[in-house]
Amino acid sequence: MTMLFPIAEYWWLYTSFVGFVLILLGLDLGVFHRKAHEVSVREAATWCVVWVTLALLFNAGLYAYARWKFPADPRLAGVAGFDPEAAAWQVALEFLTGYVVEYSLSVDNIFVFLLILRYFAVPRAHQHRVLFYGILGALLFRAIFIALGSVLMQFHWVIWVFGGFLVVTGIRMALQPEESVDPERTIVVRLVRRFVPVMGYRGQSFLVRQDGRLAATPLLIALLCLEMSDILFAVDSVPAIFALTREPFIVFTSNVFAILGLRSMFFMLGGAMDRFHLLRYGLATVLVFVGLKMVWLDAWYGGKFPIGPSLAIIGAVLGGAVVLSLLRPKHGGVERAHDKRAASSSRA
Repeated sequence: MTMLFPIAEYWWLYTSFVGFVLILLGLDLGVFHRKAHEVSVREAATWCVVWVTLALLFNAGLYAYARWKFPADPRLAGVAGFDPEAAAWQVALEFLTGYVVEYSLSVDNIFVFLLILRYFAVPRAHQHRVLFYGILGALLFRAIFIALGSVLMQFHWVIWVFGGFLVVTGIRMALQPEESVDPERTIVVRLVRRFVPVMGYRGQSFLVRQDGRLAATPLLIALLCLEMSDILFAVDSVPAIFALTREPFIVFTSNVFAILGLRSMFFMLGGAMDRFHLLRYGLATVLVFVGLKMVWLDAWYGGKFPIGPSLAIIGAVLGGAVVLSLLRPKHGGVERAHDKRAASSSRA
């Protein structure tokens, strides 16, 4: 399979994109959120629109660049039957589909993030700071997983492993009850508590000096828990997007834009997650679909199941899950099992 954006030739595109993301993050923390404050639903909704708009503008720019570059690329011109216009359109659809899948799967992250921040009673004014640095770590780990995945995808048996894993994960997500989160049981938290004393909150600091000795605050513990949970989520999400495209650049950029919008979606939906109680079944269905696409549908369609129908199916499933959740509200309200622990943690 001919790569459209091989890193040896398009290294400047990768580095330019990373530089663009770093500028966005710098503006986010250094300008727009320089002072710690509680993020309102209205502010979060505005930022959701900003991040989604940036992703769509990037997609349009990528399509325009591909339409201009592909016809003039002698490497691609030598590929029998290569259609530059169709390839450019394919790139745009693959990015959009991957972005929709990754953005939707991040809803699971939001629920776990909410439980972790509640558990450690992180003040709402400092939650954006914790999530910001959590996003930085997530970007690094996703880049590592994607690089590893792009190497492994060169072996055909890995396609079957990834596809089968996605199918099993989707079925488990649909059949198993929602699991509670106990951050104290994670190995990272146990190691930190063993070697570093943990003090109470000291403003928005992650580390402080107490009697000449370095000590951690609950913000650092919460941050480490967020990083560990995102690593676990990446095990599902990275294979899911490789089922839609084999282009590492598209996998990376769609992942990054989905992660960038995660914080604003957290603050916008954090208090209303229970209203979308059926969305997990929609996400489970999507995982099963992309897994089947990987191990069966692609081969059935002569090498690749069309990306247009894939986008339509995924959009219909997720949209249907959201609509059904609103039409059939969940009874009993949001679980408060961790509120008492959060209160005791804040007094520690």
